[in-house]
Amino acid sequence: MNNKIHVKTGDTVVILNGKDRGKQGKVLAVSSKEGKVIVEGRNMVSKHVKPRKMGEQGGIVKAESAMYACKVQIVCPRCGKPTRVAHKTYEDGTKERICVKCGESL
Repeated sequence: MNNKIHVKTGDTVVILNGKDRGKQGKVLAVSSKEGKVIVEGRNMVSKHVKPRKMGEQGGIVKAESAMYACKVQIVCPRCGKPTRVAHKTYEDGTKERICVKCGESL
């Protein structure tokens, strides 16, 4: 089954709920199979890393964790507001994502 996600890598999004609610960030990775996204500098978790090679340092590392895509909303670059995504199809068959609030291309 093909799961559609409304965000793409590189989009600026705002987080809708959780400990980082209201904060913005850039999407680093999208997993459509799981329906999750990774946002730069948000949803940080502590990972315990074991040294793999001789002389390598182990310890506790802070890293971004994946969050569900339904918990983020795209920020329009023109109006600067969180918005839903609409799709517009042109006569030549190309599709484009547009902002619902101002009509600008995303």
